Amino acid sequence: MKHIPVLLLVFFSSGTFYAQKLEGSWKLTHKNGTEINNVEYIRIYQDGYFAFGGKKTDNNEFTDTGGGEYLLEEDEYTEIPDFYTTDPEKIGKKQTYSLAATDKQIVLKQANGGTETWTRLSGQKDDLTGNWVITGRANTEGEVREMTPGDRRTIKILSGGRFQWVAFNSGTKEFHGTGGGTYTAEDGKYTEQITFFSRDNSRVGASLEFNYEVKDGKWHHSGKSSAGKPIYEIWSRYEEAYVPKE
Repeated sequence: MKHIPVLLLVFFSSGTFYAQKLEGSWKLTHKNGTEINNVEYIRIYQDGYFAFGGKKTDNNEFTDTGGGEYLLEEDEYTEIPDFYTTDPEKIGKKQTYSLAATDKQIVLKQANGGTETWTRLSGQKDDLTGNWVITGRANTEGEVREMTPGDRRTIKILSGGRFQWVAFNSGTKEFHGTGGGTYTAEDGKYTEQITFFSRDNSRVGASLEFNYEVKDGKWHHSGKSSAGKPIYEIWSRYEEAYVPKE
């Protein structure tokens, strides 16, 4: 996103203005006019990026996920997926829909006439609201190893009281894992409540508490992982740290 030619800046500035209307968290309530009640899909929009994750409601089994950059220009909505588990061939290709939006509801209409209705859960913001990518991690000796995210990267998007992390490779179209749920971030304490987890649905319902600090624009995250191991991670703003291939 940071390598946009100067001549396109006016267009993308306008698109960014419209896209900000979507920022926050949303829940899928209807598909093709039929109410959804056997699966739960949560979608998060923030900083020109989106991610969604789904699970079955009866046993918390993970279903699928997708996400990437998006642009909303009036009623024309475009996605360029970085990851998409049900159809990896969509990765890197523009997907265009028509969209009708209010503050409380969005309706996406596909070219084949199919529709999805999403209802807003929250638009709240806090210290950690944003789309982040991991750029540093401490080893067992406590030394922080820095990394430059490219095709292989792990993102974490937080907005509207919801979070989702995703590990993937947009170059090879490989998906490595995802998880998400609700969170709070206040006074240096960051708490996650897991609602879906692709690797182990028995972790659904777990609550994890971490320490956080934003220093020089970077999120320093420490505590214990879902497996009980100590972690220290550094996350950077996606638009500043991600380096796409030319």
